[in-house]
Amino acid sequence: MTSFVFIISLLLLSLSSAVFSDDANFTKLPVPGKRSGPEAFAFDSTGKGFYTGVSGGKILKYVPDKGFVDFAQITKSSTSSWCNGVGGTALAKKCGRPAGIAFNSKTGDLYVADAPLGLHVISPAGGLATKLADSVDGKPFKFLDGLDVDPTTGVVYFTSFSSKFSPWEVLIAVGVKDASGKLFKYDPATKAVTVLMEGLSGSAGCAVSSDGSFVLVSEFIKSNIKRFWIKGPKAGTAEDFTNSVSNPDNIKRIGSSGDFWVASVDNKVVVPTDPKAVKVNSDGKVLQTISLKNEFGNTLLSEVNEFNGHLYIGTLTGPFAGVMKL
Repeated sequence: MTSFVFIISLLLLSLSSAVFSDDANFTKLPVPGKRSGPEAFAFDSTGKGFYTGVSGGKILKYVPDKGFVDFAQITKSSTSSWCNGVGGTALAKKCGRPAGIAFNSKTGDLYVADAPLGLHVISPAGGLATKLADSVDGKPFKFLDGLDVDPTTGVVYFTSFSSKFSPWEVLIAVGVKDASGKLFKYDPATKAVTVLMEGLSGSAGCAVSSDGSFVLVSEFIKSNIKRFWIKGPKAGTAEDFTNSVSNPDNIKRIGSSGDFWVASVDNKVVVPTDPKAVKVNSDGKVLQTISLKNEFGNTLLSEVNEFNGHLYIGTLTGPFAGVMKL
């Protein structure tokens, strides 16, 4: 959910929405109304459609024969007309701005890391989200970003991009190379939040391995991905996983294969360039790189998520979700 050029990305929104691909395997799914930024995706047990969070604090469900429909909202204000018209993090304190989302496949609960408003959960019926936590040990989260649910235990792992700067101060955080990001875990059984890692430089995304042995955490600012061990002889320790992915954002596991997709851009120039999907294995080796320049221009990608032979591609400010057939 980050970029050296967050503000410039907003200005480029009209440009990115005008990019057309002649690839028959790529489909645009426009976000309804004036909302934008389908940032992350989640898939329920039915496998019919997907869920995504957008600006203004709404969670939308995409149903193939209906398109996007309202599923849930972070705050009571999220359904108001003035929240419907906001983009990015404008009015996020009132409306909410969902970032990372993931289902507990066993309970059907949808967990949401809302950037300014904290960790939330939504029941299988949808509706108004329930706030679970907005601080730990008396310290506000400040700027939540990535989230994943351990498929073996139901424990929730989530990140804060920064513990000093708010989402609307992202340019400052990146400019000063902030390293106050953290990795947390939330245990639904005890309702306790625990800090697992500190000192992360733009911890944008996280993903638990299919066997629940470790969780990966991206460091957007440092172009690095770390691994925190949950089980085994290294449990409780962290190590560098790979620095072969430029400016990694969200990370998503690919079923039970042991591989992961990472959303990536190159921010070494004035604007983010060369958006791409990068597949890595459990050893951090890059297996595949797919350029998405033709489909997204210089838009900042936020997530690449594989489901049923398709890649679901999200952006921070873009007006559509992209779906690419593999």
